[in-house]
Amino acid sequence: MTTPSDRSRWIRNFNPSPDAAVRLVCFPHAGGSASYFFPLSRALAPEFDIYAVQYPGRQDRYSEPFVDSIDGLADEIAAALDPLTDAPVAFFGHSMGAVLAFEVARRVEARDGRRPVTVFASGSRAPSRYGDEREHKGDYDLVQVMRDLGGTDPRVLNNPEMLDTFLPAFRNDYRALQAYHRGTDVGISAPIVVMTATDDPKTSEADARAWHEHTTGGGDVHTFTGGHFYLEKHPERVIEVIAQTLRAR
Repeated sequence: MTTPSDRSRWIRNFNPSPDAAVRLVCFPHAGGSASYFFPLSRALAPEFDIYAVQYPGRQDRYSEPFVDSIDGLADEIAAALDPLTDAPVAFFGHSMGAVLAFEVARRVEARDGRRPVTVFASGSRAPSRYGDEREHKGDYDLVQVMRDLGGTDPRVLNNPEMLDTFLPAFRNDYRALQAYHRGTDVGISAPIVVMTATDDPKTSEADARAWHEHTTGGGDVHTFTGGHFYLEKHPERVIEVIAQTLRAR
């Protein structure tokens, strides 16, 4: 059973909006933390009540051990989110967070018979398009992956002490994602709204559109430019897509 203290470790609500019609739960990217979604929360409140997931091993959970698999993370997050699914809820996940949003949605649908109103899959290949990068990457290669993706302050990548603090979380999450794969027979009933950059070095447009092979609920596709972290370059449009989708639920 998940206790209130467990939930407070896993879930952040930066701008509480208890009268909102929809709750939106945000799942960070590999190496990321809940605070990444603070600007999004501030922009969408109070119309929507925004929550962000805090994975163990980072920020105020730095001393806690990592969870080293997508399934393990999804199980714990789904349990922590249980009290939030008694009202309309949507999920937004970026990169690894998109996969986690999907997996948590699967668990919520199976457990409660309730489907999220929408799952936003941002900056990620579909679950069936993972599983082709099984080779072990050393820390040098992982740092190069972070450089290629962007989204990490170059001062962090060039400072050994700062990098030692940040790299373990990215290493854990990246390897968890490398081990992940789902066939197209695994899906959800909630609609999936795909958000992808046409110049993302890790996700082709075809790989992103394949998300719709994992739902019976349909969904739209929104394309951007700006690389893997396009949402930092087009925040107004990202907010518009989310808000308009949730208003039309």
